[in-house]
Amino acid sequence: MKKRSIFLLSSIALTLTPLVLASNEPIQPIKAPKGINTAQVELGKKLFFDPRLSKSGFISCNSCHNLSMGGTDNLKSSIGHHWNQGPINSPTVLNATFNLAQFWDGRAKDLKEQAGGPIANPGEMGSTHELAVEIIKSIPAYQQEFKKTFGSDGVDIDKITQAIAEFEKTLVTPNSRFDQWLTGKKDAISDQEKAGYQLFKSSGCTACHNGVAVGGNSYQKMGAVNPYKTDNKAEGRFTVTKKDADKLMFKVPTLRNIELTYPYFHDGNAATLTEAVNTMGDVQLGKKFSKDETASIVAFLKTLTGDRPSFTMPILPPSVDSTPKPVPFK
Repeated sequence: MKKRSIFLLSSIALTLTPLVLASNEPIQPIKAPKGINTAQVELGKKLFFDPRLSKSGFISCNSCHNLSMGGTDNLKSSIGHHWNQGPINSPTVLNATFNLAQFWDGRAKDLKEQAGGPIANPGEMGSTHELAVEIIKSIPAYQQEFKKTFGSDGVDIDKITQAIAEFEKTLVTPNSRFDQWLTGKKDAISDQEKAGYQLFKSSGCTACHNGVAVGGNSYQKMGAVNPYKTDNKAEGRFTVTKKDADKLMFKVPTLRNIELTYPYFHDGNAATLTEAVNTMGDVQLGKKFSKDETASIVAFLKTLTGDRPSFTMPILPPSVDSTPKPVPFK
């Protein structure tokens, strides 16, 4: 009877191991989004890809947050209206729903507020909320879909940004090899990748890069230990709060799908993961990684690439004679 009890307890322990492993780690697996309004998602998907939200009729949300390229554009900074070179690197939209706020400086409290920013930014989409609403409202098929989705007549910027935000909530990337390992698949990552993760933890990286998104849930100073040298003029949270203590405090970026979202940092100055890891070791930790240590950490970071959203590209409704015409730039 005693042997049988020991056997049962051992079996229970083995069954619980994946759950215990995941709960004890600073990084948590991504789960599928819940409570999503599917009608808003479908409308938001169209709006996300619709360049008519921009003054030129050329730039869409997907231009800078390309869902075929890791939710960003892989440029140091994005190209906007009149070929304007943006002041800061475009963060990925993938898993952005897990961020404590949006933009590097956190000036938008959520995805809905963020969605309205680029539309009215002269250097990004170059339009106004009033013009964007006028364009969308002029299209009969959009009028019908807004009424069906929201249960009332009328198109306004609140509904436009709500729909885009609802679509963006679905842009999560579960089932990475690391998530599989967290939930009990022991051979999901290699020995080198495991060693890289242990070094990532023991070096202190998880103090900032933790949780479901492996970041995105705090603000930290760029150059916490050693000064970070850059020509970029961005001042981080200081732009929002005007507090001296917030100078160079930026939202910690997610490391999910990090191998896809190069170049790195707010200024896009690190072209490769190897360069990014070495720089972070120096300026944030005061540590110089060996070549092998850097390679192991990079190997671990690549296990964070998950299943990217897959969907049928939306078919956008046509403009009509009364739709305001785009204003091209040269």
